[in-house]
Amino acid sequence: MSDAERVAVYLDDGTEPIAEYSPPARISVDTTQLSDGEHELRIEASGSDDTLGLQRIPFEVRNGPAISIEGLRAGDVVEGDLDVVVHAWGGASQGDWEPERVESPAPIPTWAWVLLISIIAWALYYGTLYWQPGESFQKTPTYENEAVSAP
Repeated sequence: MSDAERVAVYLDDGTEPIAEYSPPARISVDTTQLSDGEHELRIEASGSDDTLGLQRIPFEVRNGPAISIEGLRAGDVVEGDLDVVVHAWGGASQGDWEPERVESPAPIPTWAWVLLISIIAWALYYGTLYWQPGESFQKTPTYENEAVSAP
């Protein structure tokens, strides 16, 4: 490999390349050896005329378990007792899929309750407004008394 035509790959702020290739190059990085979080690949390529090209590619590694937190968000102001539910699932080393570990329980939103109650109230109003008992019930004492007392 000539120094005049090479591709050097650096990880994060490393001073030594993790790999050097002659162009064209196919790069493979084993992310299981990296800690979870933000990283950066820095690729330096030099041409035959000693010009240097530089490309920085930020990326995030998430091989560990995914974490879901209910009850606390970034920037929240809290006081007293703080109840937080933490769920962690998955990860590169976990092969079995367990859906119950993935689900994050969350309360039913208020707007859904308001909508449900509104629909039920409308249905009851509509049902009582247009309710007419059948012929067999019109001759019962309860219905006759109400019909007579109505103006």
